[in-house]
Amino acid sequence: MSSIGASFRLARAGWVLVREGVIAALPGDELTGLPKFGWRLAVMFTRRRALKRVRSDRLANAIARLGPSYAKLGQFLATRPDVVGDDIALDLALLQDAMATFPMSEAVAAIEGSLGRKASDLYTRIDAPVAAASIAQVHPAEVATPEGPRKVAVKVIRPGVRRRFFQDLESYFLAARLQERFVPSSRRLRPVEVTETLAQTTKIEMDFRLEAAAYSELGENTKDDPGFRVPAVDWERTGRDVLTMEWIDGIKLSDVEGLRAAGYDLKAIAATLVQSFLRHTLRDGFFHADMHPGNMFVDTNGDIAAVDLGISGRLGKKERRFLAEILYGFITRDYMRVAEVHFEAGYVPRHHNVAAFAQAIRAIGEPIHGQPAETISMAKLLTLLFEVTELFDMQTRPELVLLQKTMVVVEGVARTLDPAFNMWKTAEPVVGHWIAGNLGPQGLLIDARDGLGALMSLVRQAPDLAARTERLSRQIDAMAENGLRFDAETAKAIGNAEARHTRSGRVALWVIAAAAVYLVWVVT
Repeated sequence: MSSIGASFRLARAGWVLVREGVIAALPGDELTGLPKFGWRLAVMFTRRRALKRVRSDRLANAIARLGPSYAKLGQFLATRPDVVGDDIALDLALLQDAMATFPMSEAVAAIEGSLGRKASDLYTRIDAPVAAASIAQVHPAEVATPEGPRKVAVKVIRPGVRRRFFQDLESYFLAARLQERFVPSSRRLRPVEVTETLAQTTKIEMDFRLEAAAYSELGENTKDDPGFRVPAVDWERTGRDVLTMEWIDGIKLSDVEGLRAAGYDLKAIAATLVQSFLRHTLRDGFFHADMHPGNMFVDTNGDIAAVDLGISGRLGKKERRFLAEILYGFITRDYMRVAEVHFEAGYVPRHHNVAAFAQAIRAIGEPIHGQPAETISMAKLLTLLFEVTELFDMQTRPELVLLQKTMVVVEGVARTLDPAFNMWKTAEPVVGHWIAGNLGPQGLLIDARDGLGALMSLVRQAPDLAARTERLSRQIDAMAENGLRFDAETAKAIGNAEARHTRSGRVALWVIAAAAVYLVWVVT
């Protein structure tokens, strides 16, 4: 029954996207065969007034009809330009704060239910919301302290959003499975794995205690960094459904004229923003992954204050080294080293030729040399790099795509503040310092220390590993002698699972087809 419900919800979502002109806005002229026929049908059933709107407005209207779970889906897909394309990702990014607010009474009920205390005992005042997104809205409030009243920001979860999201999640998985089955070219993008990532990240984002922990971690990492900070968390007034933190008085980075009128040095702010992002990425391996200008303020001290840490990114040591080495390789025109790094990291399969891959890398790097540095985009370079790696069977790496997307946004904000922004000159101190510390003699000592620690851990586990090896050897001998056997119950369970999978897939397809026919009949 859940498959049937998911099929109807998916059919409804598709119909809304058709009627609001979202499908018609796609480049259907480039399609052929059945997909082009489907696109032409979508154009026929699009509302006339929707055809007069730009694509971003069509998306906004469709999301408003589909609800907050689809706004969350759009926000997530905005972080995956490899899946939806750069242009659509930019349109989806505009949906971040496009949701309607919900009543104050529901917000107070959520606060009291999460914290187990009356709102009047926690806050001396709670004002009307000033911002609303797919999962939550933000209220200005005030708390009493020994030093006097203190203004805070209270983020409250949207009522019913968890139940609605997990219902719609079934239809997302159905769409992903159908895409993998019937569109073989999309399998490289791993749509089911992308949907699993969406489910996991949204579970985390819907628990505000985890977002508070992200604020705390980023705050500790950046406490000594110049010009960047995040608001402090009020843990006493934070729970699963509510997050209370320091109120930031400042000017958004999206208000360039306001920043200029206030007398701020826009070039210095741009440099601080980019250097902070690279420092968090390379040094800490933990970065704010939603750094659009509406989420960043310049406070009264002239520091950049970042909010909304619902989406964050992590890079392991291998990924950080990968990033630093490819940037350094492009700077020094050492394309063979850039290619070797891809193979060493395991990103490109070994059956490919390193020299041929280096040739493809050269095709990206050579055009940028000889150009003025301020015209060379680091984010664009990474985008081209990922496009070329597709030719060499490099599988989608979600952590690198999230990094690339965030870098596109950060670099774009910097160029808005300073049109002559020189990304390479600004990045050089941070990247150069990290390379010196991690790829030079000091880095070799650190690697040796880490390797010695891993070796000692392996030695401590040696007795257990020997016992497991002996058991495995006996089991292999037994299988070689007697063959691999299933008991009757296991064989029956496998048969039932396969039959259920096939049956549910057929039911889903028939329900979608029936819903489509019904909708066409209603319209005509």
